[in-house]
Amino acid sequence: MSEATAAPPGQAGLRERKKARTRAALQEHALRLFARQGYGETTIEQIAEAAEVSPATVYRYFPTKADLVIYDDLDDRLIEAFRAQPPELGALQAMRAAVSTGFRGLFGDALQVQRDRERLIRTEPELRSAMFDELTRTIREITGMISERTGQPPDDDAVLALAGAILGVTMAAWFASEGDLDERFLRRFDAAMAALETGFRW
Repeated sequence: MSEATAAPPGQAGLRERKKARTRAALQEHALRLFARQGYGETTIEQIAEAAEVSPATVYRYFPTKADLVIYDDLDDRLIEAFRAQPPELGALQAMRAAVSTGFRGLFGDALQVQRDRERLIRTEPELRSAMFDELTRTIREITGMISERTGQPPDDDAVLALAGAILGVTMAAWFASEGDLDERFLRRFDAAMAALETGFRW
């Protein structure tokens, strides 16, 4: 889009917020139907009808049915919280603080959506497979964040090792908390990150 035809910042921001609300509404309708009648038994057409939109609109926001479950805005929350950490914090310390800040902001309906998603991902083989692809993207995100803070290239061995350790810690805490992003997860994640930070003593 040329400078002459670009939307004003306020208008562009309004458009993005509207798209975010539409995306959230579609996901909520989908999760409600999945819980009521089953993931495999629910069609895109039924989701579109419940949301009062066309199936084409659903596909525009979520190219596959699995995306309706896999999608979340947690990465955006995490990146924003990570970048907001004081520059004197190392990458590991900043990530530890960012997860606590980003996930503690979930409450009410937002937290329930995450719980519904996690429950489906744990029980549906198609979604577990799709989640593996999502983890590939997540490790790239973490690697990029560490590279940005440390000034090291993203393919540096130490950057890759730290990114892998952080993702491993997160997954271990998630499984130990039975997939629930609550205080149990945050306590386990924080304790594991502390162990990475100080070194394992056995």
